Amino acid sequence: MPERGQTTAEHEITKAAEPESTAALRRTGALVTLVLGGLTAVPPLSMDMYLPALPEVTDALHSPAATVQLTLTACLLGMALGQLVVGPMSDKWGRRRPLLVGLLVYIVATAICAFAPTAELLIAFRLLQGLAGAAGIVIARAIVRDLYDGVEMARFFSTLMLISGVAPVVAPLIGGQVLRFTDWRGIFVVLTGVGIALTLLVWRVLPETLAPGKRHSGGTVEALRTMRSLLADRVFTGYMVAGGFAFAALFAYISASPFVIQEIYGASPQTFSLLFGVNSVGLIAVGQLNGKVLVGRVSLNKVLALGLTAIAVAAAALLLMTTGVFGEVGLFPVAAGLFVLMSAMGLAMPNTQSLALIRTPHAAGSASALLGTSSFLVGAVASPLVGIAGEDTAVPMAVVQLVCALAAIACFVGLCRPWQHTPTEEADH
Repeated sequence: MPERGQTTAEHEITKAAEPESTAALRRTGALVTLVLGGLTAVPPLSMDMYLPALPEVTDALHSPAATVQLTLTACLLGMALGQLVVGPMSDKWGRRRPLLVGLLVYIVATAICAFAPTAELLIAFRLLQGLAGAAGIVIARAIVRDLYDGVEMARFFSTLMLISGVAPVVAPLIGGQVLRFTDWRGIFVVLTGVGIALTLLVWRVLPETLAPGKRHSGGTVEALRTMRSLLADRVFTGYMVAGGFAFAALFAYISASPFVIQEIYGASPQTFSLLFGVNSVGLIAVGQLNGKVLVGRVSLNKVLALGLTAIAVAAAALLLMTTGVFGEVGLFPVAAGLFVLMSAMGLAMPNTQSLALIRTPHAAGSASALLGTSSFLVGAVASPLVGIAGEDTAVPMAVVQLVCALAAIACFVGLCRPWQHTPTEEADH
């Protein structure tokens, strides 16, 4: 489909200039989905395998819970900042080279985490791990934008969520089982092996998808100018910030749930891993409902509005339960509220990304970097806030989730103004 300002003839010339590998990748959709799903699985693997070990790390390194939670924050912050660098690099030099370099550094940093003797050094190496892991996140989204457009891109993002969503289901289960045979350091050894396997897979089967003629020749100044022009687009910025706040609500759950489920409600690491897996299955199932049923039949903006509303309602219910409005509640009602919140992410996350990237075919790498950076930066801020009142209350988690959900809705309504867009606009961009 021609981009804005393109004639049909110009569009055909652009298609002819695409690398042969791009057409080949479209013909091998299952392979593309597998590889890109593996790349987007790096963040949940890095985070979620480690989650059941958080209470153990606080004891092993003789550090308070708030300090150990900073190991999550550091990794998120690294992923946020790394995307700002890698995204423009991929627009300039192509997708393949920056991706492989990032994966190699990720392997080294993860291996070093396994031997960190103090919480401070673990935080530092988790930061490096995040910086390197950013390559997989940002370049995977850019490759999707290279290959697909419009509704087709939204469907692919939902399919991609099925693959990448397996990681948060499996990761805490694996992490819980690893802890039965070794300590928390063994989790980083396993992650190192995962990084090596993914690097070899990318090296063998993923070719370049950005044609030389579509690359940006400018340096840092040009990259900054491109990002500034993207941020000047009110609607793009609205989707970006709304997605960032939705992700922050998700990450508030990720960083607080090990302590909430295990310390407050007394569940074992294995029970926590099982509940986390069930919630992740909900996210995957709703994501597939989004891609297979809703996309193409219902406006992306309407589906996004439904997802954000569900997140806010679930967060409000969690706040009422944790503050004692309903009396003393057990694990099951809280787990049910978290399940609804996680499942609604299957509507919010793929559609904020799709609606934002639909507007930016000319700078997919930079746009992907801004999307990822905003999400991880807001998530990094949310992480320490959930533990601000100590390990004995879940109220801060619920407060952070509700505030983030309401902020996401405010950005969606105030900046995106979805009532001004027609369904055909979503498919035509």
